[in-house]
Amino acid sequence: MRIVSVLTSPARGGAEFAAVWLLDALAERGHEAVLLTNLPELCSGTRVSARQLEIGPKLSRASYRRLLLSGPRLGAELRRALRRERPYDVLLLHFKKEQLLTLALPRSLRATCVWAEWGPLPTPLRSGIANLVYRLAARRVDVVLAVSEGTRATLVAAGVDERKAFVLPNAVRIEEHGYNEAARREIRGRLGIAADAFVIGALTRLHAKKRNDVLVEAAARLEGDVHLILAGEGESESELRRLARPLGTRAHFLPSPGKEAANVISAFDLAVFCPSPTEGAPLSVILPMLCGRPVVATGAEGARDLLLTGCGLILEPENDVSTLADALACYQRDPDRRGREGRAAREHAVSTHSAGHVAAEFERILSAIHTREKSA
Repeated sequence: MRIVSVLTSPARGGAEFAAVWLLDALAERGHEAVLLTNLPELCSGTRVSARQLEIGPKLSRASYRRLLLSGPRLGAELRRALRRERPYDVLLLHFKKEQLLTLALPRSLRATCVWAEWGPLPTPLRSGIANLVYRLAARRVDVVLAVSEGTRATLVAAGVDERKAFVLPNAVRIEEHGYNEAARREIRGRLGIAADAFVIGALTRLHAKKRNDVLVEAAARLEGDVHLILAGEGESESELRRLARPLGTRAHFLPSPGKEAANVISAFDLAVFCPSPTEGAPLSVILPMLCGRPVVATGAEGARDLLLTGCGLILEPENDVSTLADALACYQRDPDRRGREGRAAREHAVSTHSAGHVAAEFERILSAIHTREKSA
């Protein structure tokens, strides 16, 4: 089948990479995959063909008025882009702006229309006029793919037909995400971290919604040669650097690692995930698991469907410095536990998130929908 996907975003984050990995896995299975995007570099090194598309900013509280005013123009631009790609079998839409523009698409351009939902439905879309618009758009969709069971529950509660809603895990190129001993030595050497030091790390956006402040304060309470690596960027970096002063040179701030994530994670002994209030199935949990690192989550959001018993911890109460510090200290004292849970984490992540496995499930879901429609 020929799949045309639309993804426009202001950033290259976990959902953006996972979307391309899914398309690449589908291409590997013999399908043709095209991505209409303002970030064509995401497709570098993949089998996915990128086409440049600019249709305004991502939908948010700050942008929705501007998008409402420019909606007719954006809809026309999307229609023109899709007409150039005809014929195609599947239209895969990733983010809210593109999904709501389904209302501007005639049936001939929707083909089999699929939405990929990367996290719980935002609160503003769960009620009122915004929810009405979302439900009207959802009626034009054939399949809605939720990245987790928790995400699916929010969609159904908001009015998405439960018969259309399926759980499809994040697709990850597992062959590119595993522990790398050489990278561990290189990164630790570059940062001045001893081979036997205990390193706590996080792949994260440095944003106030993500409680990385809890991680910084907890790490500062530990004794011994303890280092903290925060790999990510964002507006809260200066505040986190201030909080990290007690760690001195043992606090390391790195840019978002992108395709080098596995190498950076290999320098960790333990990964910590500080969720925002709305998380789907974050790569900042999945990638450390693939690298054989146990993960400690400071809250359940985004982690409850990923961290099985024996793969790490989900802490209660959430975002509590003392609780996190105690958990980190236990892992610091017990390297055997780190190894045991890391191996279990990798085994679970490989079996769940292999891109080939997820692509096959995507095919199965579409086949089931088509069979159901024919028999209706």
